Amino acid sequence: MLLKQNPKRIGRTDISDLNDDPVVVWQHRNYIKCVIFMGMIFPTLVTGLGWGDWWGGFIYAGILRIFVVQQATFCVNSLAHWLGDQPFDDRNSPRDHVVTALVTLGEGYHNFHHEFPSDYRNAIEWHQYDPTKWSIWVWKQLGLAYDLKQFKNNEIEKGRLQQLQKKLDQKRQTLDWGIPLEQLPIIDWEDYVSRAKDGQALIAVAGVVHDVTAFIKEHPGGKALISSGIGKDSTAIFNGGVYNHSNAAHNLLSTMRVGVLRGGSEVEIWKRAQRENKDISFVSDSAGKKIIRAGSQVTRIAEPVASADAA
Repeated sequence: MLLKQNPKRIGRTDISDLNDDPVVVWQHRNYIKCVIFMGMIFPTLVTGLGWGDWWGGFIYAGILRIFVVQQATFCVNSLAHWLGDQPFDDRNSPRDHVVTALVTLGEGYHNFHHEFPSDYRNAIEWHQYDPTKWSIWVWKQLGLAYDLKQFKNNEIEKGRLQQLQKKLDQKRQTLDWGIPLEQLPIIDWEDYVSRAKDGQALIAVAGVVHDVTAFIKEHPGGKALISSGIGKDSTAIFNGGVYNHSNAAHNLLSTMRVGVLRGGSEVEIWKRAQRENKDISFVSDSAGKKIIRAGSQVTRIAEPVASADAA
């Protein structure tokens, strides 16, 4: 607004409809005159002729008002790119925040505006402050506006969901999900039992070996119960045979992985397929890491199964 823009970076768009509008063309040609008259002279005349306050109209309704409106306008390119959330895209700086909306008379939902610029709305929720949107809607009802543009709601929700997924992926990278199965060593059953007898607190659940040494004293069911599964196949015990453990318990157990049993369920088959470069189907995040959904942990078995000892 204050500096001449680089002509090579000026955006191009079709404004033939504006060029065909005589009122818009007249205003463009007489812009400076309109600014001086409506911004300074008109408010001075209203207050002067209305109640004799010429200086009040000139200073408060003129100069001070222009100053406040300009600062609010400039906030669209400053505050709206600094304060708030980015619910639709974070590759650029625009953000959404109610404070910015109040300061700029509704231009505070800037992330939506940048992502869906053809939409006449700035705020799409009924409770969000956007007087410009409300005014345009009223003008449409009065026949003063028509053909209001709205982006398809399906695409808006896609963008919102993709951004939420991106944030989830970023959060997921900060959490400990345990050593990936493909990086765990393969342990023979005899070796597993031998190491348990030698004092290691190892428990096997669904073919995955876990070291629960540091957790025995903290086990909610007591030390005796968890100790009874050491050196055994505790798949059934962990999945409803004694207690159907929670999702949180399965997540915690994943952080204690130390190996997989040779021939242990589908785990070693998955590892062997990896070595043979076969395609393995799983859901991954934007960083290529496997996503573990609630209830889909490798240690969770849908139905209680008979343990090796019971068999």
